[in-house]
Amino acid sequence: MQVKVIQYVIFLLGLTFFGLGNAIAVKVKHVGLHPWEVLNVALYQHFGLTIGTWGVICGLLLVSISYFTARKYIKIGTFLNALLIGPIMDFFLWLDFLPEPTHSWVDYLILFSAIVIAGIGGGMYVAAGLGAGPRDGFMLSISNKTKLSVSQSRILVESFVLIIGFILGGPVFIATFLYTFIQSPVFQRTMGLFNSLLEVFKNKNKQIREDVYL
Repeated sequence: MQVKVIQYVIFLLGLTFFGLGNAIAVKVKHVGLHPWEVLNVALYQHFGLTIGTWGVICGLLLVSISYFTARKYIKIGTFLNALLIGPIMDFFLWLDFLPEPTHSWVDYLILFSAIVIAGIGGGMYVAAGLGAGPRDGFMLSISNKTKLSVSQSRILVESFVLIIGFILGGPVFIATFLYTFIQSPVFQRTMGLFNSLLEVFKNKNKQIREDVYL
């Protein structure tokens, strides 16, 4: 199988897992959401549409800004990320099979599973190498323009987004501040695993071409 096909399969599976994780988290949003989802939920509560639609709108806005500030980070995967994750999340919410909130400690377990699933998805779609997501690309462009580190840019951008979401009445609670500590390690391990997997496929593909040439 061609490496490019494998990349797209991993990428699309990653988006699906990421959207599923976000959908599960939204079901128990009263215990807190990731800053970007806080904003999307707040916009949905104020202006209607769907949470996923606001995710698409915000994503495309960030792609537009990045286009003028650091377009080198924009690839086909950037647009697919911006356009697909929101509808995927809305689709899972529409199916109405996800666990309902219990308003007990169980909700924290549900959210923990959501964060892990989204972390796996994020690691997969980044490992596919088809382009940074719109939010990641935007933070990289901020880092380039301000000379801040990527971590500092992430903190700056997500703090700003969180403040806006909070002002608009988005669901900010304890779990909002736990996301990074849980999701980042899962993201890192998954990305490393799928990077290694893609390297295996690339090496096999290279060996096949060399055998054919010989």
